[in-house]
Amino acid sequence: MSCIDKTISENGEFELDDDDEIGMLPQQKVRGMRMPYMPRGQSFTEDHLISHEPIAQFNLWFQLACQVDGIQEPNAMSLATATKEGKPSCRMVLLKGFSQDGFIFYTNYTSRKGKELEENPFAALNFHWEPIKKCVRIEGKVEKVNDAESTEYFHSRPVGSQIGSAISEQSSCIESRSILLEREQEMLKLYSDENPVPRPITWGGYILIPNSIEFWQGHVNRVHDRIRFRKPDHGDKVDGVLLHAGDNGWVYERLSP
Repeated sequence: MSCIDKTISENGEFELDDDDEIGMLPQQKVRGMRMPYMPRGQSFTEDHLISHEPIAQFNLWFQLACQVDGIQEPNAMSLATATKEGKPSCRMVLLKGFSQDGFIFYTNYTSRKGKELEENPFAALNFHWEPIKKCVRIEGKVEKVNDAESTEYFHSRPVGSQIGSAISEQSSCIESRSILLEREQEMLKLYSDENPVPRPITWGGYILIPNSIEFWQGHVNRVHDRIRFRKPDHGDKVDGVLLHAGDNGWVYERLSP
């Protein structure tokens, strides 16, 4: 069995004939999938840090990702949450702001991630910018942003996006897509740019307050670079060898790849 040789339709699906079948890729083909990363002469070392605190370094990498044509959504990030029993879940969301205070995203409070954050308010983010061979991993506590900030952002979105958020009880079961489309048409008759949609009380923002931010850069032969900033633990010894003093209450260290 091998990859099927077919064109991709406008909605991102294979265009198949009635007698077409898509077989499983052979295991050896999947195992052999790998791409070359940065050459040895382009290492990411401690002297390449533009700051000894991680938000400035994130800003640099984020702006770099924003300038790369092959990265269409540099603010796309995976968000991992877990139940109070530790059962994890993960999905893609969009970063909508960052500062020294933390990283902001918006969602439905009654969605699976919203319910998990309610009972276990800790999460992890991961940005993967493949064309520049960089990742950023962020971990920390999550809090809701205030209602005024959520409302201001909600009404800054196109009215179609406001309606999309209002008609969906995110993560709940639904009979068919047509139900959503019917709700959408009903609301399009009621609301416009001049008459915005009221923000649902079940929709709003979160801010992840980081206690760990890791910068990863891929290299040839998988000898990758990993520099992690974190808040110090009780008893940490800043020796300038394994653990270095950073700014604004951070320390940083190099991790094995």
